[in-house]
Formats: sequence, C-alpha cells, structure tokens
Amino acid sequence: MMGQLSLGARLARRDLRGGARSLRIVLACLALGVAAIAAVGTLRAGLQAGLAADGARLLGGDVELRSGARPAGPEARAWITARGGNVSEIVSLRAMLVAPSAERMLVELKAVDGAYPLYGTLGLEPAVALAEDTVALDPMVAERLGLAPGDRVRIGEAELRFAALVTQEPDKVATPAIFGPRALVTRAALDRAGLLQPGSLAQHELRIRLPPGIAPRGFAAALRAAFPAEGWRIRTADAAEPGVNRFLDRAAAFLTLAGLTALLVGGIGVATGVRAWLEARARSIATLRCLGAASSTIFLTYLLQVLALAALGIAVGLVAGYGLSWAAAQALAGALPVPPRLAPYPQPLALAALYGLLTALAFALWPLGRAARISGAALFRDAVQPTGGQPGWGVLGMNLAAGVALVGLIVTTSGDPVIAAWFCAAAVAALVLFRGGAEGLMRLARRLGHIRRPAWRLGLANLHRPAAPTPVMVVALGIGLTTLAAIAQIEGNLRRQLAGEMPAQAPNFFFIDIQSDQAVRFDALARGLPGVAEVKRMPSLRARVVAVNGVPAERARTTPETAWALRGDRGLTYSATPPEGTRITAGQWWPADYRGEPLLSLDAGIAQGWGVGIGDTISVNILGRTIDLRIANLRAVEWRGLGMNFTLVASPGLLEAAPHTHIATLRGDPARDAAVLRAVTDAFPNVSGIRVRDALEAVAALLGRVGVAMTATGGITLLAGGLVLAGAIAAGQRRRVRDAVVLKILGATRAQIRAAWLVEYALVGLVAGGLAAVAGSVGAWAVVRLVMRAEWVLLPGTLVATVLGCMLLTLGCGQIGGMLALRARPGPLLRHE
Repeated sequence: MMGQLSLGARLARRDLRGGARSLRIVLACLALGVAAIAAVGTLRAGLQAGLAADGARLLGGDVELRSGARPAGPEARAWITARGGNVSEIVSLRAMLVAPSAERMLVELKAVDGAYPLYGTLGLEPAVALAEDTVALDPMVAERLGLAPGDRVRIGEAELRFAALVTQEPDKVATPAIFGPRALVTRAALDRAGLLQPGSLAQHELRIRLPPGIAPRGFAAALRAAFPAEGWRIRTADAAEPGVNRFLDRAAAFLTLAGLTALLVGGIGVATGVRAWLEARARSIATLRCLGAASSTIFLTYLLQVLALAALGIAVGLVAGYGLSWAAAQALAGALPVPPRLAPYPQPLALAALYGLLTALAFALWPLGRAARISGAALFRDAVQPTGGQPGWGVLGMNLAAGVALVGLIVTTSGDPVIAAWFCAAAVAALVLFRGGAEGLMRLARRLGHIRRPAWRLGLANLHRPAAPTPVMVVALGIGLTTLAAIAQIEGNLRRQLAGEMPAQAPNFFFIDIQSDQAVRFDALARGLPGVAEVKRMPSLRARVVAVNGVPAERARTTPETAWALRGDRGLTYSATPPEGTRITAGQWWPADYRGEPLLSLDAGIAQGWGVGIGDTISVNILGRTIDLRIANLRAVEWRGLGMNFTLVASPGLLEAAPHTHIATLRGDPARDAAVLRAVTDAFPNVSGIRVRDALEAVAALLGRVGVAMTATGGITLLAGGLVLAGAIAAGQRRRVRDAVVLKILGATRAQIRAAWLVEYALVGLVAGGLAAVAGSVGAWAVVRLVMRAEWVLLPGTLVATVLGCMLLTLGCGQIGGMLALRARPGPLLRHE
C-alpha cells in the first residue's frame, strides 16, 4: 500500500506540473462556498467577542434588575449598596411628544438618574447636563418635527426645553427604542410629566456596578435568593441581551445554511469539473492501464491531485471569507449592536475548511472511482460510448462515509438541529427532483428527434447525446433559482398581508395608559370625534408569569415558539364575557356574574407549548403579589387582525380591585388620524396613541431590509450555479468546437448552428426554471403556513420572473460559448485529428 501511495504521489506531482486549468471551476466553486461559510462564522465569532468584551457597557452595569411595572423597593437598594454596589435607576415607557407646531410623535421615553451611565459615555450634542426641565432627543425626532435647540415641547403634563441631540447611547442594546425614537429625560422630569400612574405600561430597571473582585453571577444568585418572592428578571453582563444572542444565532444559522446551499451547488461543479478533467486525461489513464497500472494506483494519483487542488480552493475561500467578514462589518456598522472584534478565529475557519473538504470528497470520489475501474480500451471509447461503470465497493463506502459525515457536521454544528436536518432532506429531495427533471427532458428530446427542422433536431440531439451536460446544468441552476424563488415568495406574501389585507382590518390607533377615572370620558370624547366609526376599550394589567403548574417559569419546559411568553411582563385583562371573535377550543367560559376563585382563559397555542390544559394553574405576579389562576378554557387567538387580543384573560372579581389602566382601539377615517390624535392627547396628556399604519410601515421597511439581505444571500447560491453552468459549458467546449467544425464542413450555416444551440439552452432553462418555480413555491408555502402561521397566496409574477431569468441566464452563457466555438477554424482541428 505504501508503495502504491508513493507511486501515486510521484505521478500526481508530475501530472500537476502540466497545469490544472480545467479545474479552475472546481477551485472557484469550493472557494465560493467556503468563503460564504467562513465569513458568516468569523463575523458571528467577532460579534460574540464584542458582546462579551462590552457586556457591562451594553447592559449598563455588571448586573441588571428588571422589576417590570413596579419599581424595586428600598429593601433591594439597601441590600445592593450594603455589598458595595453602585445603583442607577432607569424607567422606560412610551409617550407622546408635542412640538410647538402642535405636531406630535410617539417616542420611547427613557428617564435616568444622576448616576447614569455606570459604564460607557452618553453622547449629547451639544454636551450639556440634563436638567429637570430639559429633554434630549433622537435626531429623527428633531428632523421630523422641525425642532431646534431651545424649542419648548410637551411630554405628558410637563413642558420641557429641547436641549440636545442624543448621538450615543451606551446601553441601547439593553433598552432598545422599538415603537419610536428615543427621548431622554431625568427622573425629576418624568415625575413632572405625570406619566407614572398605577398600571402604566412602564419598565423599571436597576443597573448595578459591582466593586472589583465580586463575580456578577454569584451576586445575581445571592440577590435572587434574598428576594425569592419577587418576580424580577436579573441578568449579568455576560448575557447583556439574550435576544441579541438569539438573533445572532438564528441569523448565523440561516446564513450558514445559505452558504452550504452554495457549497452544495459547488459540489456539483466539483463533480462536473473532475469528470471533465478526467475525460481530458482519458488517454493518459488508458495508457497507464494498458501498461499494467493498478486501479488503486490510478485512483490514488488523481485523488491526491484533487485533494491538493481542493486544499488550494479551501485556502482561497478562507482568505476571501475573512476579507468578506471585514467588508460585512463595515457595511452593517450601523445595524450591529456592537462593533465586532474580528480576528482569524480558528473554530469558524476550521469548520468552513472541513465543510469544503467533505464536500470535495463527497462529489469527487464517484467520478474518480469510476475512472479507475474502466479498462484501457473502454476509456478510449468513453467520450462517444460511455460504459456506465461505477466505482468499486471500497470507493462507494468512502463516498457514503463522506456524505454521512457532511450531513452529520451540518446537523451537529447548527443552532437548530431540526431545521438543519430538514435542510439536508430538502437538499437530497432537490437533487432527486432536478436530476429526474433532466432525465425527463433527455427522454423527451430523444422521442422528438424526428422533427424535420434542422435547428430543432440538432438542438434536441445535443440534450441527450453521450456525456451531455443537461443533468448538471438543470441541477445547478435549479437549486440556485429555487432558493431565490422561495425567498421572493415568502417576502411577497408577508408584504402583501402587511400592505394589503391587514390595514383594511386593523384599527387606526391603539391608545394606552388610559387611567380608570378617565375611561368614561375617553369613550365619550373618542366616539364623538368626526370620522370615528368604532371605539373598543379593555382593562389592562401588567403581569409576569412566575410558575406553570407550580414549576418556576425559568425551569418550565416549553417549546421554542412559546418560550417568549415566560420572559418579561405580559398583558393581562379581565372580562365577564368572551371578547369579540373568541373561539373556545376547550372548556367553558365562566358565567357573566362569576365572582369565585380567579379563572383564566389561555391562548390554545401557548397552552400546547407549555403542556397545560383545563384545570392546570398559572401563577402570575401583579404589582408584587402572586396570584394563582386556574385554567377554565382555551381559545384560538387571531393575532393577525391587530385587534385587542390578550394571551391571558382572567375572570373579573379579584383583579378589578388592582390598580390598572385601560387600552383602547379606534377605527375610522384615515384622513382624520391627525385630528383624532391631537384631540385625544390634548384632552388626556398622559395617554399615548400608537398609529397602527406607522407600525406596519416600519415592519414593512424592516422586511424590505431583511428581504434585500436574504436575496443577496440567495444570490450566492445562484452565483455558484452560474459557475457550474459555465464549467459545464467549458467542459464541453472542445466537443462543441468539433461539432461546429463538422457541421460547417457539411454545409450548415452559422445561423443554423446558433439556432440549434438556442433550442438546447432554452429548453434547459425552461425546465430548470419551471422546476425551480414549483420547488420554491412549495418551500415558501411550508415556511409561510407551517412556520409563520400566515396565509399563503401564489404569486405568479414571481414564478414567471424565475423561469424567464433562468432561460436568459442559460441562453446568455450558451451563446457566449457558442460564439467562441464558431470562431474556430476547421483546418487546424482537422489536421490535429
């Protein structure tokens, strides 16, 4: 064995001296896929390193205590300061900011104390200190409302002076501005505004800076143990924002799968390139076989060459991927939560290299093993009379092991193994689908070979001739276009629902923080405004789920889709009758005059995810008091209508006596929105109005940015498919030149030859594009219906664009190859033959 390996290495070295130009597509395909995976992994590692290094600044302290709608009591502050901790208190809520022009805007109000920030620097322009009568605003607010420094604005019942622009907010990740841009005030200014009322939708936080030598995790554990009855959420700086980490994990998983799709398409290019490369060396292999070389020696010779070139392609991909991570970090600088600390991290680069190596082996072993098994005489005839041989059992085993290892690597290294497993299954199904489509096209072309028109007859013959590249082109282009078609259909369906159906059904406004003593007056005012068609109001309390059937919320077993309902405060209401549109799926609603033990109506999807049902108990903390609610019924909640829907609806009685506010929806003439908002907020300065259309437009803009990113990522797959298409055309260029020369000698014109190639590539593009449209639609339907739980509508325009795009791409590449083939002169080729 060592002798054969040594001989194979010598032969491989000598063969490589002659160059490997025919394997450039193999190098490009591997480099592209590896670069995509390496870039994603490096950027993800750099972001995680940045989050870890700047965790205290991002969180605003070493430890954060979120107490929800109720501030932590003086006992907690005393406990913290007794252990050397410095404390800063922050209150966040939504409010209406009214400009001198009477224009108003919803802002995310953030009230801070004199200790803020404990870490980092607050950037204000000009650099002034906030006072009791001043406010600092996000530049977007000043621009939209036409404000200049010194202008007086109203927030709640307080009139404040616009003093500065917020240019840098060190803890923006921990307290993001979601419903509107930032407005920063002091705690004294917030008290003047009168926005903090019992039951107001406010978030109270304590940021804690620890003295040196005290571990944040140990401190947080001791704090929880000291106040076990409190429903606080306590975080440490090494997990500054779990939501950011979850987003990064999911985004990285998606981008990695996109890179793997490109690598899968590139693997087809590897198989095609290796096959074409071996065909070019058919005479050398046949000569070696005739001289007595063993199959294993030939296999090792060319396997070592493929591995050497694969190593080069992987190295190029790693370098390119590292460079792409820098470019991506610069392009996304404004969107990333923290500047990534980019470095050549070994783990993501090694993982990308391993992906590339396994892909090269999985797709190259079959043609290598097949070539090694064919006899010398058969190799001379293989170009025009393929033998259809297959590798030996040893190579087949190696091929299977490489494929299984690649699938195992994808599943085990993914953030979501289930999605990764489905990806692998979908990849296999796509390969089978497009390979079957190519076989069907070739059989159809063979049956239609009797057509009299020469261009059609020649074009159809090219589709099914020996060693035709039809399967390679259909598979490579089909998979790339499937990705783009699915992305376009998903984005199109979401945009359609946001921009089309939802606004027609949704209310114009949500009004929040309506006090109980204002409820009747609010109803009377709102219903009397011109253009208002409907006003609905419900009580609203802030509650935190602290236990599910006696199991603490942090240890409750839930599905990933329902875990969000156990994090932070939840909206809770009470009602004697079922809310409008309620559909009970299990149990019974309580009587209208019920005043017994607290009962609960729970969203059926949440109940399934939590594993609870009728008679089980959900414990919630309301204003520091824990209340057990027994589940009386489950109901289906239609969230897409954007009405007043609550996950938790309790029976009246006990909760009616708790301090709370009300929320209301208002539906009417959109042309009167500005007047309605002005009338309501002038009469009730503490009430904030959220314009639903603005929220939908913000979501649509976000979807647009996400769609661009997804399309660009899917474009990598299509680029890989284009490389494979170019490689397939290049691999058959020699044969195409010979065919063109023979046809011209027999009297065919250039126009007839071009027409034949036009037929060939148009049919390839039509089949690949049609199958991609079907497969992409099925994939998009599965995502929209099964994952997003939304309505699905087929978008024919997207499908037509997919098919036409595929045809144009294949025709373009085919015509370029055809022009080069038609330029060849017959004389030199005939003399060579």
